[in-house]
Amino acid sequence: MEDRPIFQLSQGRTEQLTTFDPATGDKTVFVAPGERKTIFYLEGRGMIARFWMTLPGWFWRYWDPDAAVDPTVLRLTILRLYFDGCPEPSVEGPVGDFFGVGHCEFQHYTSRYLGMSSGGFYCYFPMPFDRGFRLEVENLHQQETAELFFNITWQRLEQLPEQSGRFHCAFRAGENAGGDPLETANIQGQGHLAGCALSIQGSVPNNLAFLEAPEYIWVDGEEPPALVGTGLEDYFNGGWYFRDGPFCAETHGVPLKDPLRSMISMYRFHDGDRVNFQRSLRMCFLNPWKKERLKPFRYSSTVYYYLSEASPACFRIPPAKDLLCLYRVRDRDFQAIP
Repeated sequence: MEDRPIFQLSQGRTEQLTTFDPATGDKTVFVAPGERKTIFYLEGRGMIARFWMTLPGWFWRYWDPDAAVDPTVLRLTILRLYFDGCPEPSVEGPVGDFFGVGHCEFQHYTSRYLGMSSGGFYCYFPMPFDRGFRLEVENLHQQETAELFFNITWQRLEQLPEQSGRFHCAFRAGENAGGDPLETANIQGQGHLAGCALSIQGSVPNNLAFLEAPEYIWVDGEEPPALVGTGLEDYFNGGWYFRDGPFCAETHGVPLKDPLRSMISMYRFHDGDRVNFQRSLRMCFLNPWKKERLKPFRYSSTVYYYLSEASPACFRIPPAKDLLCLYRVRDRDFQAIP
């Protein structure tokens, strides 16, 4: 997607979808445990320009010290976006991971396209559509009702810009023995890679050896891979295991680094360095160290990409018990879902 200079006038009508109901004063929608609900449904042609939301529950609810707090709502509240009548979601991921930080943690950071900014969650990836879109939320938590604030600012257009791709986001989570491939994308179709966010928890304290794994990106099934790097932190534009700790920049950053807990979250967006493909793209991180030197880790990833048409996300959400494949969750005596 091309950026339009801020001084250049544009066509279209700016509108906003919101959960606020002026007639009642209610600002939120509720999604009960186990419920899957459509929040917005819109027909027409246009482009989502700003996607903002927030929710309580991962910290005290409306400053009530007696209200239940469970940070796993950030992993168990699932966002889905459908474009142009595609029956399967093109965007599917937990709230926390979609906005760039896994681990069931909110970590204040700001970037060009995604951020967790002082209690809010925002996305500025342009999302064109020709026939409409639908936002759906599923609450996989067993006890907590999801209470959601949304504002979606969009431009109603008579015609989309030429070669407007459709935005996609796919989520993965799992456990890695240490030396196994960590696959973050396996995309079919024509388009380009727009970004990746990755959160990892090591099984033992003070061990970040998983950062030795370079990226391998295969384009259109060709061998050898089109892109190979020198290390996982190098792909995210850092070095030496992110020696000086967390930072955030417009197109890359490390919102969270905690060596004692062996935990890290990273993001990188591809603008001028976008990776184009005609038929397919596969992306993995592969550690060159011998497996006996490595320790198991658990991870979650979101990959952001554009395709020529709306298609199902390249990975589907796993069951709730697999979503919480975490060694540790801050501010909670964690027990995995049985």
